[in-house]
Amino acid sequence: MTDYSLLSKQIKSLAGDEPNYIPVFSNASALLYDNMEDLNWAGFYIMNKGSLMLGPFQGKVACIRIEVGKGVCGTAVFENETQLVKDVHQFPGHIACDSASNSEIVVPIHRDGIVVAVLDIDSPSLSRFNDEDRKGLEEFVKALEEVTDLSEIHMENRVI
Repeated sequence: MTDYSLLSKQIKSLAGDEPNYIPVFSNASALLYDNMEDLNWAGFYIMNKGSLMLGPFQGKVACIRIEVGKGVCGTAVFENETQLVKDVHQFPGHIACDSASNSEIVVPIHRDGIVVAVLDIDSPSLSRFNDEDRKGLEEFVKALEEVTDLSEIHMENRVI
């Protein structure tokens, strides 16, 4: 069982005095990958020029760009809510960046109420993620939002 409260405290401590999203997201992906069981990918996609661009991650190779509204990550942005998918092969429009992934959870990351990135976690097992994982990872993302300077991403994606 993953102690998400402890992981949230650890990412706040790791962020320290450097709020830049690149090192914070890098440490966050390593922290999750090392502390959650049965994963093959843990990382971030960052809003960039109207789509999601691959960010810091741990695991197998990944898609570089994902359109908003496409796949699990793009759907999380479009619907602005966590996507908990027990079987990605049953998800309409699933993007198979890694054929070994069978379940996935994606949590939107916000600045000023706007989605600026997503936390994406994949597992080779079906039904790997549950409601406890959803709540814990949403808590973890709130901690990230508190300690990370997301203004650079936010400004790049503002609507003029």
